[in-house]
Amino acid sequence: MRRRIRLAGLDDVSADGLIVVDKPGGMTSHDVVARIRRLARTRRVGHGGTLDPMATGVLVIGVGRATRLLTYVIGAGKSYTATIRLGQATVTDDAEGDVIATTPAGLVTDAAIRDALAALTGEIDQVPSAVSAIKINGQRAYKRVREGESVELPARRVTVSRLELLAVRRDQPDVVDVDVDVTCSSGTYIRAIARDAGLALGVGGHLTALRRTAVGGFALAEAATLDELERRAPEVVTLPLAAAADRFFPRRDATPAETVVLSHGGPLEPAGIAGPYAVFDPSGGLVAIVSEREGRARAEIVLAPA
Repeated sequence: MRRRIRLAGLDDVSADGLIVVDKPGGMTSHDVVARIRRLARTRRVGHGGTLDPMATGVLVIGVGRATRLLTYVIGAGKSYTATIRLGQATVTDDAEGDVIATTPAGLVTDAAIRDALAALTGEIDQVPSAVSAIKINGQRAYKRVREGESVELPARRVTVSRLELLAVRRDQPDVVDVDVDVTCSSGTYIRAIARDAGLALGVGGHLTALRRTAVGGFALAEAATLDELERRAPEVVTLPLAAAADRFFPRRDATPAETVVLSHGGPLEPAGIAGPYAVFDPSGGLVAIVSEREGRARAEIVLAPA
């Protein structure tokens, strides 16, 4: 069911739900959010995980009440295709930064590349790129780097569940371009994989292309371009709130009495479902996202309309 709200200076807004956007290169994630706010005619829009301006691909956008689901989307696993250039290191670990070191990489063998990538697979301690969005004393690391500071970030434990070598291209004599397919946990930096592979091979490395192909169960095949969304505005939501929750979470169906209790923040009897999970009312509407603890099923967020 559509929930419409009147906002100052804006017309009626689009339905609550998620949009899987195919982000173009050259735009920040915030740029995409700003465009969707205009198209959906609401300020209540957010994104489920930053993509760098040079990156393209899956960016999950929440509209209306669905913005409250984004905290779960941000923590979901992600997949990418990427190109690593061996033979050059940059200040940003990607193609947007200045080259700070060059080492001819033409003699690096395919076998050595495979070994370097294998060492970066599984649970690893990864030092994020110095130009990441991680905050240091309240200020983003990338801002400190741009202001001339030297930034060192502590390593974080991440999981790279798949790092598949797709192709090795030797189109130029002193650099090697390596195409990879990556599936990893939230918080993994693909730029750091490029940097660390180059370090392990002794020639330096940086990322020249990045395309996010999936976030959780949301894949590139269902993503809409901004041009497509522009043509159907303000009806831009592709997954209404209940359908989005049903896709992303395990499901529990509540009785009418349980619906009343849960919609007012009260606990339910446990159902033995590994949480968090989505609870739906008898008509199929989303009531809450719930987890079970201390023998009760308790709402993490209540999403039933007031």
